[in-house]
Amino acid sequence: MEVLLMPIDDFTLAPPGTLAVLDDAHIGDITGALGTIRHNDTHARRSWKGRLLALLAIMGPGLIVMVGDNDAGGVATYTQAGQNFGTSLLWTLPLLVPVLIVNQEMVVRLGAVTGVGHARLIFERFGTFWGAFSVGDLFILNFLTIVTEFIGIRLAAAYFGVTPYLVVPLAALALVAMTITGSFRRWERCMYLFIAGNFLAIPLVFLVHPDLAQIGHDTVVPHISGGAVSDAVLLIVAIVGTTVAPWQLFFQQSNVIDKRITPRWLQYERADTVIGSFVVIVGAGALMITAAVAFHHTALAGHFTDAGGVAAGLRLTIGGAAGAIFAVVLLNASIIGASAVTLATAYACGDVFRINHSLHRGVGDAKLFYSVFTCLVALAAGIVLIPDAPLGVITTAVQALAGVLLPSATVFLLLLCNDKEVLGPWANAPWLNALASMIVAVLLMLSAILVVNTLFAAFDVADLVPWLAAALGALLVVLLAATVLAYRRREEVARIHRATWRMPQLALLDRPAWSLSRQVGMLALRGYLVVAVLLLIVKAVELSIVR
Repeated sequence: MEVLLMPIDDFTLAPPGTLAVLDDAHIGDITGALGTIRHNDTHARRSWKGRLLALLAIMGPGLIVMVGDNDAGGVATYTQAGQNFGTSLLWTLPLLVPVLIVNQEMVVRLGAVTGVGHARLIFERFGTFWGAFSVGDLFILNFLTIVTEFIGIRLAAAYFGVTPYLVVPLAALALVAMTITGSFRRWERCMYLFIAGNFLAIPLVFLVHPDLAQIGHDTVVPHISGGAVSDAVLLIVAIVGTTVAPWQLFFQQSNVIDKRITPRWLQYERADTVIGSFVVIVGAGALMITAAVAFHHTALAGHFTDAGGVAAGLRLTIGGAAGAIFAVVLLNASIIGASAVTLATAYACGDVFRINHSLHRGVGDAKLFYSVFTCLVALAAGIVLIPDAPLGVITTAVQALAGVLLPSATVFLLLLCNDKEVLGPWANAPWLNALASMIVAVLLMLSAILVVNTLFAAFDVADLVPWLAAALGALLVVLLAATVLAYRRREEVARIHRATWRMPQLALLDRPAWSLSRQVGMLALRGYLVVAVLLLIVKAVELSIVR
């Protein structure tokens, strides 16, 4: 693992007032759960031991954001896929690994190089209209996601026969208590405890004794049991939405900044992100396999209700130990997800309104930041205590909504990572732009299939596949050609320039001018997403009526 070395951390050398960092608590020692790196540390890590200790100190943002994917919505979505479609959707998970790594590496780079959160960059570089478009969607989606986390807490409590009117408020208090301590290290250590709980999903696989040959086949061969029906398409979009959610972009960029990670340590944070991406896929696969095997050839197969129903079903088909372990996994996932998503929203509010927003600060120094966090938690907890809500449908619909909105979030991310005023020599390489463009195209394809299937229920989605595959193939050829041309024109940037380059204050940067074609394209994307979201709501209402 090679580390980018430079003589002295340039935050030390930069004259006061020249950095873009909005909160001075974001400058200082890296105080992680598993170690400390001093602000002025220039020691070269040449031994494996030294590099491992540095990695342990820096690890956290990538691992937390990825394991946060296996939240209540993730647990419900993965087990729904297993219960209703067996292991036939396992192939979606490994395909999401490069999407996770590509998207999150870009926000890691943005955070380390700029010192400014994702929400603030969007507002400053694209203006209030597009900032409201992107960040407004984030706030709505994040709040709905927080609600699903408390749904998970309620369902887990119900399994053990404990009233939600006790557990949900206690969970809300615990979330606030571990966040407002004024210590980034204490918060991260709490999150590590919940990350350890994520691995409880693995013993569930051993309890159901899966057919390993079948698992291997379904992991590498794309297919859908029963065909590409409407519910399957909605579920695939939900799997994408829960595994690669828009809140992740905002959370990891801000958390990298709050942990005080600079480009000197960028390679370690990239490693953190890659490790986390594999951890989340292993956990997701374990949950999908467990539900698929446990309910195969039973009356419960194809009849998913919610995650609580999965826990009860496992108790019937496998035994009380399996049901209890799953309920604990659900509770644990809900808490880590609620913490990460709520914090992502509070970070974004801090960026937009320029208030102190750091876990290094106590309540007295960041009243509004912690107030936003507390209010979101309290409101979401209150909504979940409303009786007779269709909890399973709400959870699936929120994950699908995340999948529909993800292309928009990725487009803004791509634009920022190609902004030379923002990233300078750290801007995207041509091959990365090509790969990210393909990812956006695939995400739009999935949402388009959902739209067509909702408008024309009798239409066979399978008829669309050859045409969409041909369109993606043509796009790939165009992107490869553009990549080759871009490399021929690209100037080589000396490594020392990367080591010493930082984004100056945002007020000193010229705002990028958008061409007419880009404005038309972005408006078209916005219009399409509005239609897609409305149709998704229609589909969710239909499912709630049916059930």
